[in-house]
Amino acid sequence: MIPLSSIEDIEALYAARGDLRYGEGVTQIEHALQCAQIVEETVGEANLIVAALLHDIGHLFESETGAMQTDDRHEASGANALRVFFGDAVCNPIALHVAAKRYLCFREPDYYAALSAASQKSLELQGGAFDAGKAEAFERLPYWREAVLLRRADDTGKREEPSGRSFRDFMPLLRGLVTGGERFGP
Repeated sequence: MIPLSSIEDIEALYAARGDLRYGEGVTQIEHALQCAQIVEETVGEANLIVAALLHDIGHLFESETGAMQTDDRHEASGANALRVFFGDAVCNPIALHVAAKRYLCFREPDYYAALSAASQKSLELQGGAFDAGKAEAFERLPYWREAVLLRRADDTGKREEPSGRSFRDFMPLLRGLVTGGERFGP
């Protein structure tokens, strides 16, 4: 894992490795920007916007060639790396966004068919859809609803047209959450 000692290190990581694709039609940086923009426009909660921007940072710690061959647990490695900067309201939805996909596959019959081919393949590697017991356990976790919102942005943030945003656009928001602790609202 690449050590992160500042918010600028996160920005530099996306600048250096954000052009990776991991089986999707968009780059990691464009996917991150689209997801953040979707959450910004629909939910507007600062913590969730940052979670959406950074939810796949764990993929940037791994090699692109191994990505779709095994479950790299990017959600856990990403959330763990970000805990030095952000609280649970940012990190827990990141840690749970893969579980949210598994949950939605169980709870919503049409959800699986709407996933991208890469997300369907990764679902298999991640353990497949939850059963009733796992879904109920997921619903008892803190931030599970936020993880579902993040997951929906993750599914949508794969458009071919660029978001028109840059990582730098979100730096003040990232800095505000680090220095000001957890807060809610835009």
